[in-house]
Amino acid sequence: MREPVLIEASWYDGLSAVRHEGEALWQGGDRLTLRTEYTAFDVPLSDLAYGERRGTADVYRRTSNAGFRLSLPHTLPPDLAAHMPAKSDYGAWVDKLGLGKAAAIFAVVSASLAAIFLTAPTWLGPRIPMSWERNLGEAMVGDFGGRLCHTPEGDAALAKLLGKVDPAGEKVRAGVANIGMVNAVALPGGQVLLFDGLIQQAESPEELAGVLGHEVGHVRERHVMSALLRQFGLSILLSGANSGVGDTVFGLASMNYSRDAEREADEYARARMAESDVSPIGAASFFERIGGGSKEDSEEAAENEGSVFDWVASHPAPGERARAYRNAVDEDVQYRPALSKAEFDALKSMCENDPDVEEFEFF
Repeated sequence: MREPVLIEASWYDGLSAVRHEGEALWQGGDRLTLRTEYTAFDVPLSDLAYGERRGTADVYRRTSNAGFRLSLPHTLPPDLAAHMPAKSDYGAWVDKLGLGKAAAIFAVVSASLAAIFLTAPTWLGPRIPMSWERNLGEAMVGDFGGRLCHTPEGDAALAKLLGKVDPAGEKVRAGVANIGMVNAVALPGGQVLLFDGLIQQAESPEELAGVLGHEVGHVRERHVMSALLRQFGLSILLSGANSGVGDTVFGLASMNYSRDAEREADEYARARMAESDVSPIGAASFFERIGGGSKEDSEEAAENEGSVFDWVASHPAPGERARAYRNAVDEDVQYRPALSKAEFDALKSMCENDPDVEEFEFF
């Protein structure tokens, strides 16, 4: 049987400002008996929490009584010390492990969470159920309202061009948005939008074929959800498209893909254009033009494309992309026009000739 422990103690009972001097008696159980010459009461050890060190004494508090303070000698008999609440500098588990080990564990956990956050779009995007992706795409297209252009001739020309760069049985859906920005976007659920500003800048249907094929490549390679997750976060899966069409347009126009995804989309476009005997020269010209120079200018700037600025950019440099399309030219192939002049004109005048299309206003 364990011998009782009797030590000097002092305490404030939390009910008055009187300091009580007496003894603490521990008989091996889960209670400490505090007693004076006139009174005695029990305090559950589980109700005590370590407070602070004062001189040669340790001060304990009661969790059930904020004003209670118990002072016991710093050096307690080993049996009683093992049952008293331990000093906590950083928190129970940190104190138990030690600050060094806890800091190391925290660093590993933080690095792991950061890695998951940074890589989540890449592995999570392609695993988003297609039903979710289609619903999100429909919501985004719905945000454009009546700003999508339609004419019988323009729709037919777009469908023909789409067939050149998307020969799969189940076609990606394509449309033209009455927006003056020089851009094109791939939406979730297998949809692509060309902005009218880009169509007006195009000098040949082959230029549009390269851009359209590139966006189709993003759809077919399932890059879209990865880019959206990276751009907007998981909230897009919960809230759908933005509430304002302007926000949606700017969000989509600024959507970034990884450099590898951009190259994969270009490779997809070149492969489909080769299958349809569509010349890649037009796409090369387009990238040279948006890069701010001619073929010769792009070649002269080639050595600058290895700079850190090009490395951190989300897209490969326009000159690099232009050369990739020019290098894809097969001198033995008799390339055919992607569209006739009449079809190309119908596509370029699509928004102008649609009497029902709404004007897009950013502000």
